[in-house]
Amino acid sequence: MQKRPDPMDARLQAAFEAQDWPLLTRLCRQALRKNGRHHKAHRLLGFAMSQTGDTDLALQAYRQAAALWPQDAELLINHANVLLTQGRNLDALPLLERVVALRPDHSTCWAKLAQCCYTITLNQKGFDASQQALACAKSVGEQVDALTQSAVHRRELGQVREAVQDCERAIALAPQAAHSYTNALLFMLADPHSQASELQRLAQVFSNNFESPLLDQWPRFQDKDRNPWRRLRVGFISPDFRNHAVMYFAEGLLAGLDRQQFEVIAFYNYPVEDHVTTRVQCHADRFIKISGKTPEQQAQAIRDADIDIAIDLAGHTGGNSLLALARKPAPVQLSTIGYPGTTGLRAIDWWVSDAVTDPANAPQWYTERLYRLATRLSCYRPMIRNPLWRYQPAYQVRPTPALDNGYITFGSCNNLGKLTDEVLALWGRLLQAVPHSRLLIEGKNLDIEATERAYRQHCADLGIDPERLELVAMDSRNQYLTYHRIDIALDPFPLVGGTSTNDLLWMGVPVVTLNGDTLRNRMGVGILAHLGRHHWVARDQEEYLGIAAALASDASALNQLRQVLRQEVEASAVMREDVFVQEFGNALRSMWLHWLTKTEHTEWTLAQVDGEVQAMLAEAPPPPEHREFLVGVAPGERVPLSIAYQRLQKILDTAKSKHMPLAGSEGTSDLLANRHWAQATELAERILCAKPHDAMALTVLAEIENAHGHLDFGRVYLKEALQSLGEREPADVLLERTRQYVQEAQEYLGESPCPMGAASEVVRDDGPLNADTLVA
Repeated sequence: MQKRPDPMDARLQAAFEAQDWPLLTRLCRQALRKNGRHHKAHRLLGFAMSQTGDTDLALQAYRQAAALWPQDAELLINHANVLLTQGRNLDALPLLERVVALRPDHSTCWAKLAQCCYTITLNQKGFDASQQALACAKSVGEQVDALTQSAVHRRELGQVREAVQDCERAIALAPQAAHSYTNALLFMLADPHSQASELQRLAQVFSNNFESPLLDQWPRFQDKDRNPWRRLRVGFISPDFRNHAVMYFAEGLLAGLDRQQFEVIAFYNYPVEDHVTTRVQCHADRFIKISGKTPEQQAQAIRDADIDIAIDLAGHTGGNSLLALARKPAPVQLSTIGYPGTTGLRAIDWWVSDAVTDPANAPQWYTERLYRLATRLSCYRPMIRNPLWRYQPAYQVRPTPALDNGYITFGSCNNLGKLTDEVLALWGRLLQAVPHSRLLIEGKNLDIEATERAYRQHCADLGIDPERLELVAMDSRNQYLTYHRIDIALDPFPLVGGTSTNDLLWMGVPVVTLNGDTLRNRMGVGILAHLGRHHWVARDQEEYLGIAAALASDASALNQLRQVLRQEVEASAVMREDVFVQEFGNALRSMWLHWLTKTEHTEWTLAQVDGEVQAMLAEAPPPPEHREFLVGVAPGERVPLSIAYQRLQKILDTAKSKHMPLAGSEGTSDLLANRHWAQATELAERILCAKPHDAMALTVLAEIENAHGHLDFGRVYLKEALQSLGEREPADVLLERTRQYVQEAQEYLGESPCPMGAASEVVRDDGPLNADTLVA
């Protein structure tokens, strides 16, 4: 007898096809009340809930369904996909391993497993899964997905050229898949075979494919308030308002930008939040989530917020909003920090630079116009993951390890994908030139025996003595601590270190870098120039060896250098946030005036516009009377610093009044038993995240640590508080010293000088590309 069709199945299917997720949720629950093992309802309930944003309930539904239907690959992969969107890759991994066992011939299953492996750094496993996905692929879409996963894992495994080739294959198969361009451009940065002209051309192809069809739809902004001096609404757009390298350079800007001149709105394009996200919510005047929205919806969110200046912090990196910005949702748009190169978009008006990091001929490689700050192009802040750790004894500068070891340890803590064969071969020559020296390389997956053994053999093939090689697995818990083991850091090339170079210098470790001709290989040049240490910049590989060997020749001098380097870094343009946010604000005002002038005088040349802007700036009204610095003490709540101090003192007084030593503890107490101590610590951290080295907050932290018997911590906090009370070099003096450093660096490198604090000349060809310029 033939089984009668279940009418509920048809109703469920109809709701699914109509994408009526609330109705589908109700129908699934109704079906499961009648039949707790209703297969289709179990399949669809978690999916429907995830579509309406009820993630926790969706995962609960999937767990119950998976317990009943453990062999249902479709249910399992959907369950895993929700976990992946929440960043719970470790939880998703066993589900996807079961999925590929159930469906070994399905490309999508293998591709999803490869995707899962990426963020948990199982790169060899992920690469192997991507190759299975590629072998099983039956459609262009499946091939592109497999190639994407192959590329991202190849890059982490150091196969940069092959990663670029995977991306080029994906672009050739599907020219309208935007993420393939982003991956290709990102990986080409580290590929020594990829020239600046190729990066520029591919960025232009990206623009032609995705931006050109939108040009006629750009808004005209006729209704914009054209007051040149009004308070501007600035939107920062990023997927990285979280524990991410971008925040080492963005947090100080978000917290410190002058709120008399600017309102700060943060647009967050990532599905998962963390404790760093919470800090951003405190720093921003408004925080808007745009993850999961289409590019048009993201652009509309920016337009709805009435943004005057949109600031892209991602460029061609994962999770970017370039397709939204290509719709020109704000009259002025610029890119900075996230990606060292052009976006290729005509909708992005400016790239923020400085007088060294982008050399005089750099404008030819940008679609955007360069604005060269009078300070460094970005400002570094350490310890973004745990801000108070920067004051802990474990992270204070220590003597150079050669004093105890009796030999010099060179080191690199960069992504292994940056360590090309040419780089490793040069480092092998350095070990031969410096007797008994060793080379420490930190990288992902080096705790996996097979990976460690293969990488050691690869280094040996390139001339590095395996007995003098120390391979250290990258572990976020050891960030900064590994630097205690390095005497001299070696910068790779052509894609040099960024955040890691700043980290190393702050920890007192000198860095040797090789000069380059574009931003991707000049980040180290720019840092050292603004630090006044341009003599650590090599003009060729032989000089690179000479500089490193000279530093290694005197361990005592190296140690003396190490003890003063942090102080130099913190006093320089590398870390002076107060100077940086002022100059960045000046740049934003200048960009606004450029837009006003260009739209009012459309017939003017660029030189005429620049001249008018300079005249307007010269006659700018005096700044408003000083108002107190505002501190973001909670999401959506900013208060004057004096009010934050009052709150802090009140909480501290309450904590001390309730401070009861534990019996037999000789004066120590239970921190958890008195929540007021924790509240005081949290508020002090919030103040320090808005205003680093604040003496009041540091003094309170010292008192808290001393009250709990942590005298070493207390001493460090008090020492920092006393140092912060000393006179800080005025901004104009720092800028003049920076100007001198920049001039010395340019003379040393034999390069043409670039103007500081001004817009650059722009070289742009908006004509159509010829077919032979397509990188793919």
